[in-house]
Amino acid sequence: MGTCPIRFQSNLTILENPPEPVSPPLQDSVIVSLCNYPSCVRTELTMCLGERLTIISDSDGDYVMVRSTTTGRESYVPTIYIAKVTHRWLFTGISRYKAVELLMQPNNQSGAFLIRESETDKDCYSLSVLKRANASYSDCVKHYRIRHLENGWVYISPGIPFPSLLHLVEHYSESADGLCGRLTEPCFIQGLDNAREARPLPTTVRRPTINWKDISSSMIFKRKRTESDNSLVSEGLREAITSYLQMTEGNDHSWDT
Repeated sequence: MGTCPIRFQSNLTILENPPEPVSPPLQDSVIVSLCNYPSCVRTELTMCLGERLTIISDSDGDYVMVRSTTTGRESYVPTIYIAKVTHRWLFTGISRYKAVELLMQPNNQSGAFLIRESETDKDCYSLSVLKRANASYSDCVKHYRIRHLENGWVYISPGIPFPSLLHLVEHYSESADGLCGRLTEPCFIQGLDNAREARPLPTTVRRPTINWKDISSSMIFKRKRTESDNSLVSEGLREAITSYLQMTEGNDHSWDT
């Protein structure tokens, strides 16, 4: 699944695939409630925390008409009480506190996650992951800053960048790789789980991990590949390594692994 990043002991990171957009195109967006509304104890609920909502009419200033998938009621609700979610895990316009509240719902198990815009750095994202390891509320959800490289790639660990958020999610869904645990399922959204079973998350095939002990310099620097060449090193990776060595004046064609 995802892209297999190649690590070098350098300030530069060379990757096998060409850059792609930071985020995949928006698709399959849904509207989710961020709270129980109204909050009055003696008033019947219009919508519940973490449920999918149907937009009945466009936003009218600070309010929008929605229909609850839980109660079936239609009502105007404040726009600050709802959030757009794409790809099942990318939440727009929610706080760290609200991310914790959503992930702490009983339907979520360890590994449940969501990605949100960072509150402290608008150019970054944050990955919030549920880890039910103890009874402490504050320790149940871990947060990881997702930063950008100059070429648009994203990363949590500087040595493991990805061409998009989708690739990042796919990678950490396969391996924790330094996180508190492997990503398992996107944060639970009431009224959407049945659809999730019928329409699984997109997956890709991960390329085999390269064992650099099996790679000789001739495999890297030979000029032309033939149809029978089954080398583990692609033409793109070969060119990237060559460029890297030229930039670092590595004339002896050697590198650290």
